[in-house]
Amino acid sequence: MNPAASSASSLPSLPRVRGRLTADAPLAPLVWFKSGGSAEWLFEPADIDDLCDFLSALDPAVPVMGLGLGSNLIVRDGGVPGVVVRLGKPFAKVERLDPVTLRCGGGASGILVSSTARDAGIGGVEFLRSIPGTVGGFVRMNGGAYGREVKDVLVEAEVVLRSGERRTLGLAELGYSYRHSQLPEGAIVTGATFRGHAAEPAAIGAEMDRIAAEREASQPLRSKTGGSTFKNPQGHKAWQLVDQAGCRGLTRGDAQVSEKHCNFLLNLGAATSADIEALGEEVREKVKAKSGVMLEWEIQRVGVAL
Repeated sequence: MNPAASSASSLPSLPRVRGRLTADAPLAPLVWFKSGGSAEWLFEPADIDDLCDFLSALDPAVPVMGLGLGSNLIVRDGGVPGVVVRLGKPFAKVERLDPVTLRCGGGASGILVSSTARDAGIGGVEFLRSIPGTVGGFVRMNGGAYGREVKDVLVEAEVVLRSGERRTLGLAELGYSYRHSQLPEGAIVTGATFRGHAAEPAAIGAEMDRIAAEREASQPLRSKTGGSTFKNPQGHKAWQLVDQAGCRGLTRGDAQVSEKHCNFLLNLGAATSADIEALGEEVREKVKAKSGVMLEWEIQRVGVAL
């Protein structure tokens, strides 16, 4: 049993739920790197009321973390203490509110949002096609690609605070900066409203196809990876700094810096999360020595190291 899960039996009795609550739940199958330990508890709520009731009754000392598609996440090998919340099908709906606006559940994928927008003739959200995550994740992280980011299209986000209180937060309240928001700790994004502009579905589809082809050509999408590892520093491209520091193809155990796109780390087979994170830190040190720039992690690293 992982350290994070070893105290599961010592937790205060957890509130009753209508969804699924699993003790010592392996997280490696749920994240792109396919590495890491277990969640002390994994909660998949039946609906928003189930989530609110659970969080309001849960001991405030128990930490809570949201999990989307796990495409931007290193789960450390000792697992994640407390409760990991994963939003399933009840939170994956996308609906059109008016000719240029969509309301999206926190569990909806970027592909579903952009495809729904295309079919509805809503342009401006094509870039979400390239973000391999859910609405909850990219709202939290101000996800972006191809010159656009979430703050450019977000109207408001619906969240459930750690206390169980439902809130609707406007764009300004999220305090967005590059790949960062000021969303309160333990808050779960349950939905978001995005506004684009009227456009021809064929033109939207063509742009989505262009983005998909560009990603396929330049990124190791069919590997066990975690997406962009480091933020682009002001005036620089992270991948260029990594390449110039001689890190393309660098390995540690079964972890490797991608040779195709060196701002991606790969699990070649049996890498531990410790291998992956240590390789990232080695890259940061080599880049600092070469260029004087200390790269910042874009991938989220959570849980307990062994």
